[in-house]
Amino acid sequence: MEPPAPPPQTQAQPNPQHRTFPTLELLDLTSPHAFTKPTKRINDGSDVETFLTSKAYRDIGLFIMQLNRAMCPRRIPGPRREMARTWTLDTLPEKDLPASVKGLRGLLKRAEEIIAEAPPQEGPRRFGNVSFRKWFGILESQADALMEEFIESDVLDAGGKEAGARDELRAYFLGSWGSAQRLDYGTGHELSFLAFLGCLWKLGGFKDGKPGGEIERQIVLGVMEPYLKVVRHLILTYNLEPAGSHGVWGLDDHSFLPYIFGSAQLTRPISEDEVMPLEGSVRGSPKTGDIMKAEVVEAERERNMYFSAVGFINDVKKGPFWEHSPILFDVSGVQDGWGKINKGMIKMYNAEVLSKFPVVQHFPFGSLFSFDRDPEAEVPAQSIHMANQPPAGAMGATGMPPPPVGMPGGPGMMAPWAQPGATARPGVGPGAGIPYSRVPPGGVPGGRAPRGSGA
Repeated sequence: MEPPAPPPQTQAQPNPQHRTFPTLELLDLTSPHAFTKPTKRINDGSDVETFLTSKAYRDIGLFIMQLNRAMCPRRIPGPRREMARTWTLDTLPEKDLPASVKGLRGLLKRAEEIIAEAPPQEGPRRFGNVSFRKWFGILESQADALMEEFIESDVLDAGGKEAGARDELRAYFLGSWGSAQRLDYGTGHELSFLAFLGCLWKLGGFKDGKPGGEIERQIVLGVMEPYLKVVRHLILTYNLEPAGSHGVWGLDDHSFLPYIFGSAQLTRPISEDEVMPLEGSVRGSPKTGDIMKAEVVEAERERNMYFSAVGFINDVKKGPFWEHSPILFDVSGVQDGWGKINKGMIKMYNAEVLSKFPVVQHFPFGSLFSFDRDPEAEVPAQSIHMANQPPAGAMGATGMPPPPVGMPGGPGMMAPWAQPGATARPGVGPGAGIPYSRVPPGGVPGGRAPRGSGA
């Protein structure tokens, strides 16, 4: 999912001052809509290719790009061009939040409080703590009541209480917390929470917020980050295993979105009619290599989502950072600033999350995130990711495909708006993703240091 490119220059090009950027479309609730209970549709590798031409894939990409652009710093008009407005985790005034965002924050707080009702079983365990199943069971039994308390009734009951919007919202909400069966959590569950927020957006659940990027920023900083904090609490409490992980060669054992939105917080400032920058950083931002400095991470993790995610890695992993998180280590060597990292993270998300069977196999599809084909979708090109998807019947009892051939990080399957040089949607131009070139102590570019090097 590489950032979309700007439209070609033609005589019919609109005035840049009136440029608009695509957003996730709101559902017209004045017309009848056939809501459907989300169901599993991705059963083998070939279904991933179908997903990558679906309306759901299109809408996931649109929503991510919408939220991502909102987090980018904005230039402040005036003689000093270096002045910019930024948004951080510690500058989110609770009193200014709309009721929709406050409600979701209350919902997340209540979900976290359930942990006290399901304390973890004592004793050493190699895998997840079975008390997570009790926590999940309580949440599942209270899901309808919690949504009724914290989500506006006209949103929750759109289409009626029977076969209405609440069935679709419930499915994505409960899918956001990990698997009670496998005792794991990963980027597929994080994707489910993004879809939950996307459903609320489509249903008009954020209409009480201010347009022009403000409500999007409140969703990211005021809802997404608190959700990640609850998830981290669950992971630590119940020792949840990584789901669909690449092991050491994954970006992060559990999450991906904080790296997208966190890098967007630090990119070069833009004006309201500009596309996302391809490179550069906002003045005063930490250097890309500062994730290697524990003191900087601790100072920035309360302000920035990228550093917050790295801080959690430091909390749970020991040893050299380049050894347990080599991809993040490589990324930290990027010299072109946080704009370059942001662009590469979006491309990597498409390849490593949306294009991978182990990640998306459990994502359900209803009417709001539909498996129906996007009429504007092009047939995606084959890639190393699709070449290594499990064929029908190849899944074993574990539900996992055979090990992939080669290393992660290829281009993945791309929608028209994600193709290099694409012009289907306005956004950011073409270019390479993140170059993996940083040399670990005693190692080689893009690789791990040799064992026994003492690095």
